[in-house]
Amino acid sequence: MARVSGYHHLTMSTDSAQEDFDFYTKALGLHSVKRTVLFDGVIPVYHLYYGSPNGDASTIITTFPFRKPAVYGRRGTNQSRAILQSIPVGAADFWVDRLNARGIEAAKITRFGATRVAFAHPCGIPHELVESDSDPRAPITNAAQGIGKDHGIKGIYGSVVAVMDRTAMDDFLTIALPLEKEADNHEGLVYRVPDESGVIQRVEVIVDRDSAQGTWTLAGGTIHHLALNTGNEENQLKLRAHIEGLGFTDISEQKDRNYFKSCYVRSPGGALFELAWTTPEGWAKDEPPGAIGKTLVFPPWFKDREAELREGLEPAEFV
Repeated sequence: MARVSGYHHLTMSTDSAQEDFDFYTKALGLHSVKRTVLFDGVIPVYHLYYGSPNGDASTIITTFPFRKPAVYGRRGTNQSRAILQSIPVGAADFWVDRLNARGIEAAKITRFGATRVAFAHPCGIPHELVESDSDPRAPITNAAQGIGKDHGIKGIYGSVVAVMDRTAMDDFLTIALPLEKEADNHEGLVYRVPDESGVIQRVEVIVDRDSAQGTWTLAGGTIHHLALNTGNEENQLKLRAHIEGLGFTDISEQKDRNYFKSCYVRSPGGALFELAWTTPEGWAKDEPPGAIGKTLVFPPWFKDREAELREGLEPAEFV
């Protein structure tokens, strides 16, 4: 049976493009991997990608800076709640000090036995840096921002999803995807994402029956989707057929994202998952290898709209 192998990326709808870029590249020390635009709809919106210098899968955080009048999302239940990234053991204090010094309120917490640094994106989306002793990936260093190998983010650790119905979500995660349940206690549930490279990545589920329903629309301040890596097209389409055959019919046909191919499936509570695999050219499809994320690029099907899109995008300095 087709299986996933780790995360591919995590995607959010944020607010200002400038504060978003500064948060990820300066405060967190990630590298710009791609600057393009939202491929769906007609509204000019950036799509920004951050991660390791080469854009390795499982390191990628992507955002739609969606600063539009009267369009803002509501964080709530039945929605992805937090973005989790992995850091070396012992690095938490460095990040608490660094983030607080930059005006980003951060505190050290513990959940499911792991030490974490909890803070928020400027638009309010919760983030956590999780100390992981089971992550062979090299830390992402950034000399210009003062982040070395002892403290650098290694990549995606996982995500937190809030639900009202834990049983339906458990069935989806263990039977449809399928993931391995690791923990089930008063703090919530933990599922391990299979990964051929041995990296420990997880989906954490918390039960929240008190908050209002979170919004699912593309609007600032919310997590849009969690993308798992199928590795190739054959696995993606087999897994898509398996999920649909179980009755999870709210699943899209394959979509061309220029650098990867995607299918999207809505989990029972509402959190959106993606099945993705990187095409052979990957990020170097429209920028030279070793120089990705340096220019604003458009997919071939938007060539006739390029001037219009540029005019409608929020001014920002990506340096």
